[in-house]
Amino acid sequence: MVLQAARSLGVDIDSVCGGRGICGRCQVTQAVGEFAKHGVRSRPENLSEFSAVEQEYCSTQPMDEGMRLSCSTQVLGDVVIDVPSASQLHRQVVRKEAEAHDIQLNPVVRLHFVEVQQPDMHDPSGDLRRLEDALEFEWRLTDLKCDVLVLHRLQQALREGDWKVTVAVHGGNQIIAVWPGFREHTYGIAIDVGSTTIAAHLCNLSTGEVVAASGIMNPQIRFGEDLMSRVSYLMMNPGGEKEMTQAVRVAINQLAADVAFQVGIDPTDILEATFVGNPIMHHLLLGISPIELGGAPFALASDHAITIWAVEIDFAIHRNARIYVLPCIAGHVGADTAGVVLAERPDLSDEITLLVDVGTNAEIVLGNRKRLLACSSPTGPAFEGAQISCGQRAAPGAIERVRIDASTLEPRFKVIGCELWSDDPGFVEAIGATGVTGICGSGIIEVLAELYLAGVIRHDGVINGELAARCARIQSDGRTFAYELWPAPEGGSAIRVTQNDVRAIQLGKAALYAGVRLLMERMGIDKVDKIRLAGAFGSHIDVKYAMVLGMIPDCALEQVSSAGNAAGTGARIALLDQRARPTIESLVRRIEKIETAVEPRFQEFFVEAMAIPHLTAPYERLREAVTLPERQPVNTESPGRGRRGARREAARVQAAS
Repeated sequence: MVLQAARSLGVDIDSVCGGRGICGRCQVTQAVGEFAKHGVRSRPENLSEFSAVEQEYCSTQPMDEGMRLSCSTQVLGDVVIDVPSASQLHRQVVRKEAEAHDIQLNPVVRLHFVEVQQPDMHDPSGDLRRLEDALEFEWRLTDLKCDVLVLHRLQQALREGDWKVTVAVHGGNQIIAVWPGFREHTYGIAIDVGSTTIAAHLCNLSTGEVVAASGIMNPQIRFGEDLMSRVSYLMMNPGGEKEMTQAVRVAINQLAADVAFQVGIDPTDILEATFVGNPIMHHLLLGISPIELGGAPFALASDHAITIWAVEIDFAIHRNARIYVLPCIAGHVGADTAGVVLAERPDLSDEITLLVDVGTNAEIVLGNRKRLLACSSPTGPAFEGAQISCGQRAAPGAIERVRIDASTLEPRFKVIGCELWSDDPGFVEAIGATGVTGICGSGIIEVLAELYLAGVIRHDGVINGELAARCARIQSDGRTFAYELWPAPEGGSAIRVTQNDVRAIQLGKAALYAGVRLLMERMGIDKVDKIRLAGAFGSHIDVKYAMVLGMIPDCALEQVSSAGNAAGTGARIALLDQRARPTIESLVRRIEKIETAVEPRFQEFFVEAMAIPHLTAPYERLREAVTLPERQPVNTESPGRGRRGARREAARVQAAS
């Protein structure tokens, strides 16, 4: 059975009834197609037919199309199975909270209560004309437009309300809804479609208040962890963009239903939506194939802002609702970066500000009121726990904070879901339900930085095996060494940091720094005044450790901070203040895009950035706050650490960008 196979592989699937087909908690879906990443072709016939147990379950609790009970479905061949968040026992904590932000309230949708003149035999005008007359008389609204969808409900609403109705007007000229009686509030939703997670914020358009928020894993992950893996899937599976588009649209409908349920309204009460996302997510949401973004010259189908009807993307909110998608900047710098720029407004300051949205693809903006530059850099999924031997996404049991004693080399850490540190009394009992399951992105950054500060990791990124005689946590691992954070429980595996883990982070941080350095060189500067780290990753890492590893350039630590989910904040600004829309559209046209894939200096900057924190940059301001180890000469004979090997990696990363 799929459930048994999942358990044997350590995959997290909920099952309250113990596999009897009663609870329905273990529902999964099969992804069909060629998955080069896994080296398999997942065929429909490789799962057993719908079983009698599933049929009996569906007779009382119907399942969505394509869902299967994993406890009653047999594996007959190679398959790729998607476990939705609702079926995960320890589902990921999607942490994209609404950030506090001073937003001027000027929504594109406004409510107007009017009393309409009743028809009589002496006035043959239609109900719509008399509604328009009332809106002009009471609210000075003229030249209004109205489509047939509103007319379907107009006469009923007028009569149910005894000729007193509330009218929703979009942009001051389009009637989009009419309700009987007085209605005080209407709602809009701002959605950040990330490659890993999708976050939604439901806002009261009358007050600007965020009344509900929700987030889920992006179901497209089954097609590939990173963006280029998903594009590769499309190249190998023609027409696969339809499946990807369907997956993300189902997800946003789930989110809309969730936030609406939280405040006791119907999703059809949502009259406006704004979206941000990287270019590939942007295209797939709109049903556009992103294959052209898979190779040079990385052409977007459109870099304009887009306004469409909700029904055009099957978004199950009000049938007359509009959707505004923020503009993309260029290539792999998308509408999410436009959202960050709108939230942070570096163009209003003389300070040189660096904005970094860290994900599987880092999107970077540098500049001030005089000039703005942008680029993207392929950091890969290591910062989110992927490609790490014990890595995982943020979920209960994942190590997220680490401290290492420089004298004893002993660690202490915190896991998500527990307030105690690992050396606090009662820690083992407190984590009894979850255990210590792995290391998430913030945890891997902290443990590597702490290992470097303690001297366990050298300047070239090599784990110092000579310290094994001093500390039993430093253990031989083939030709290299590893550091043990948590010993193996009975029947489980130890949580360790391996040499390959260090290398994966080095590659990601070198790509990020090289992209930043390119922009700094093009700007003609050697330092930045302020750094803002956006995204869920930026929200939960300690900026000091990010700088210790050399992910970002040297800067006074008090000028380095988290911007939170700035992309989502930008989407909220565009939702709540219609004046922000032409502002960001104009601002995006000013941004100069630097293409890292064709910049010859990228490789040089990448090679230098492989060292920790950097091969040549002195990091003087960081040294004022942190005692960095004395630099040792980089060992060019270390496996994969030589400048020649680093240049090969730089060329590979540059090609991937």
